[in-house]
Amino acid sequence: MSDLLQTPLHDWHASHGGRMVEFGGWHMPVQYRSITEEHHAVRRAAGLFDIAHMGRLRFTGPDSVKFLNHLLTNDVASLKPGQVRYSLICNEAGGVLDDVLVTRFDGWHLLVVNASNRLKIVDWVERHRAGFDVQVEDMSAEWSMLAMQGPRSVELLAPLVGADIAGLKYYFGCEANVLGQRGIISRTGYTGEDGFEVILPNDHANKLWVMLIDRGALPCGLGCRDTLRLEAAMPLYGHELSESIDPISAGLSFAVKLDAKDFIGKAALLAKPQPPVKQRVGLVLAGRRIAREGAQVLAGQVGIGEVTSGTFSPTLEKPIAMAYLERAAAIFDANVDVDIRGQSERATIIKLPFYRRK
Repeated sequence: MSDLLQTPLHDWHASHGGRMVEFGGWHMPVQYRSITEEHHAVRRAAGLFDIAHMGRLRFTGPDSVKFLNHLLTNDVASLKPGQVRYSLICNEAGGVLDDVLVTRFDGWHLLVVNASNRLKIVDWVERHRAGFDVQVEDMSAEWSMLAMQGPRSVELLAPLVGADIAGLKYYFGCEANVLGQRGIISRTGYTGEDGFEVILPNDHANKLWVMLIDRGALPCGLGCRDTLRLEAAMPLYGHELSESIDPISAGLSFAVKLDAKDFIGKAALLAKPQPPVKQRVGLVLAGRRIAREGAQVLAGQVGIGEVTSGTFSPTLEKPIAMAYLERAAAIFDANVDVDIRGQSERATIIKLPFYRRK
C-alpha cells in the first residue's frame, strides 16, 4: 500500500478504526463502524467524509470562461457569482471523460473532478489550452476537502465558519473564513441530503475534522457514500459513466447545452440517435440477493441490458440497482429478471431516484 496516495487525514483514519482500502490510487477508509450505521447517520443526522482525494483545479485569465465552455457540456458563461453547476467533460466521440462541478468565484473558476480521473483531466486540459489566454493551477495537493452531509449539517458546521451558510442556496458556494484561514464552502454533496463541501488548507483539515466530530458528526467511509449516492441515483464514474457512455444516454441531458454553445464532443452527440437506444433506470429486487455490476437483465429469456451498480438499500431495506436497458424494454413498473451468478431474481423497473429527501 506504500505506493498509494494519502490524504492529510490518513493517519487519523488508520488510528480511529477506519478500514482502509485502495480507491482510485488512494488509501481511503471504506468504513469505521457498519456501513448501515454510517448511512443512517447521514440520512437522519450528520455524517462527515474525507474527500481530499478529489481533484481541485483553479482557472484564471481573460479566456477562462471561454475555455471552460469549450471543455464542458454545460454553460459556464451564465453562472452567477458563487453558483455551482454540474457538467460533463466529453471526448470527441461524445463519451464521458468525467463528471465535474464548476463554480464561479470573483476572478476565477473552480473545477472539482473525480479522484481517479484527475491526472487524465489535467492532461486533457493541457492538450486543449493552446489558443486560450488562461492559467490552470492544480490545487489538489495543498488543499483538503471535507463533506458534511445530513439534516444537522448547518447546525454543526455554521459556528465554525465565518459565513452565513444557513442562507446559502443549494448549488451555491462562497469564499469564507474557516478556522481563521481562507477557505471555500459550497452547499453541495453526493448523498442526496442537504450538506456542504469545505475546501481548506491541508494543515487545518485535521482540526476542522476533529471539531465537527466533537460536535456530533459521525465519520463515514466510502461504503456508505456508495449506498447513499445509489439511493439518490447519482452516477459513479466507471459504472454509470465512462468513455463508452454518452451523457444523453446516461439521462444527464439537463447538463448538456447542445443548442447554446460549442464544446468538445458536441458534433458526435448531435449525430447520435434520438432518443438514445439505452436508458438508465432503477431496479428494486424482490428477494434479498444483490445484483452487482455486469449482471444481465432479462425479459423472458432475452437479454435487455445490464446492471451498472447494485447494493442493499438501508433506507428502503431492499436490494436496489441501476441498469442500462434497451429503451423499448425500459417500462416503469414492469417486472424483469436479473441473472445473479446463474440464478434468476425478479425485479421491478422504477423511475429514478430511489430516494428523494423531503
